Amino acid sequence: MINKSHFRFKKQERSGIFFLLLILICFQVGYYYLKDKPFSGQSHFALNEVEQAQLDSLRQQLVLEDEKITSFNPNYISDYKGYTLGMLPEELDRLHAYREQGKFVNSTEEFQQVTQISDSLLEIISPSFKFPTWIHTKQPSMRKSIPPKTSVNIKDLNKATAEELETIYGIGATLSKRIIKFRDRLGGFLVNEQLYDVYGLQPEVVENTLRKFQVKETQSVNKINVNKADVAQLSELIYIPNPLAIRIVAYRNANGPFTSFKDLGNVDGFPTEKLDRIALYLSL
Repeated sequence: MINKSHFRFKKQERSGIFFLLLILICFQVGYYYLKDKPFSGQSHFALNEVEQAQLDSLRQQLVLEDEKITSFNPNYISDYKGYTLGMLPEELDRLHAYREQGKFVNSTEEFQQVTQISDSLLEIISPSFKFPTWIHTKQPSMRKSIPPKTSVNIKDLNKATAEELETIYGIGATLSKRIIKFRDRLGGFLVNEQLYDVYGLQPEVVENTLRKFQVKETQSVNKINVNKADVAQLSELIYIPNPLAIRIVAYRNANGPFTSFKDLGNVDGFPTEKLDRIALYLSL
């Protein structure tokens, strides 16, 4: 007796199954085609220059609102900060090159002259600019935003005691000790701007402090060769924590020696807004 298979189909049944599978495949192909190509009632779309400018302005305003920008000194704009503000890399490069010469921008007009940013972008971000209170727009552009050291009332910041610092409005016992501790780790302040780097010290408090205390006497610095120093040596500098020192050495090993201090800005997480101060402790 011959056993017949239960899985055999007649010719007519096989044809029916084939056409059913073909229909299912066609439906599936059509579904994915329509899914990836949504309907558009217009084949070509273009904005004129006026509309594009309006959209760019709206986009920039949304970015600023998103970032909840507070007042800031434009002399210390980092690459990341500049990106969030909508500045181009070449505009940031002009600002950083100007600052590397030891110069400060003292007005909105001067900021535009140095960076060459557009009028529309300047109009958006300039309301957040905060220059030191002693800056007047008629001052020469070469003048730094620090009161002159010749004033007879100004004392040496590197010799100030905690009690003397506490006479400044906004500096209590905690901040005065923090300033002195920071100064001791540096081996003494080299430039007035380093006071901005003290954690928790607000810019307006720094400005008030520099009216009475400024760097008058400095000690020699044993500079660290950034192309030869290992992680431990780089980490000795207060501005360079251990994780950043590791990334600096890794970048140097992968790309070769640094040819300028500006190249340090390519290292992930490097505080480019403090490069001018950090470079005081480094050599190539």
